[in-house]
Amino acid sequence: MDAGYRGTVNPDLRLVAADMDGTLLDAEGRVPDRLWPLLEIMRERGILFVPASGRQYATLRTLFARAAAGMPFIAENGTYVVRDDVEISSAPLDADTVRAVIAALAGTPADYGIVICGRDRAWVSRTDDAFLGEVDKYYVVHEVIADLDAVADQAIKIAVFCFGDAETEIAPALAGFRATHQVVVSGAAWVDVMDARVNKGEALRALQDALGIGPEHSAAFGDYLNDLEMLQAVEWSYAMDNAHPDVKAVARSLAPHHHDEGVIEVLGELLGVEV
Repeated sequence: MDAGYRGTVNPDLRLVAADMDGTLLDAEGRVPDRLWPLLEIMRERGILFVPASGRQYATLRTLFARAAAGMPFIAENGTYVVRDDVEISSAPLDADTVRAVIAALAGTPADYGIVICGRDRAWVSRTDDAFLGEVDKYYVVHEVIADLDAVADQAIKIAVFCFGDAETEIAPALAGFRATHQVVVSGAAWVDVMDARVNKGEALRALQDALGIGPEHSAAFGDYLNDLEMLQAVEWSYAMDNAHPDVKAVARSLAPHHHDEGVIEVLGELLGVEV
C-alpha cells in the first residue's frame, strides 16, 4: 500500500464509490459541505459518485437528496442497488433464515438488538431509547413490531447492533451461518447477515458491468471489513487512516482520517481541483 495519496498520476475516472460511516461522513455523521461542489464537477465530467453503505436506501437517499438524480446507490451492504428509485438488483433472504438467526442470537449474553431490513423499511422489536437512537442513524424508515418472526415482507438483510464489541460478542454466535450466508462485521457495533452471493464488491462489479466501466476507471474508499471486496473491485482503492488493519492491507493507498475529510482531500487530488 502506498504511504499516502499525493503525487498520484490522475486516473481517467468514470466511477467513485465511497463507504459512509468512518469514511465519507464526518464525526457527526454528516456529508461534508466540501463534497457538493466536487459532485457537480464530477457530474460535468461524466464521473458517477456511488454511495456504498450498510445503511438503508431511504437513509442514503435522504443524505444525498440534493444530488441524487442519476446517482446509483449501493445500500444494505450490497443487497439492494438502486438508481433513480428503480431497483437494479436485490438479494432477499428466506423466512426460515430470518427465524434461524433470531433463534441463534437468543442465547447470547450480549446486549444487542436486531433490525430486519426490507427494501423500503426496517423492523425492530426492541424499543429502548438507546437502541432506537442507533437505529435512527441508519434506518430512517422503520417500524416497531412486537415479534420479529411476524414480519411479513421479504427481508434483504438482518442487521445486529451490539452495545459491546460486535466482532467478539455477536459474530461468533452467527458463525454457523457462514457456510451458507455472508456474515460480515460492518462496524465496531454491527454484524450483518446476507445472501451468500452479495457484498459491496459484487454489487459494484455488477454496476460496473452494466455501465461498461472497468476497474481501471474506478476508485473506492473504505474503512471497515464490509468494504474489503469493494476495494478489490477497483484499481484506485483507498483505506482511510482510521481503517481496520485488514482494510489497509488490501488497499492501494492510504487516505487521511475521515475526521479530516480524507475522501474530499483525495478526490480533490484525483480531479486536479482545489478543495
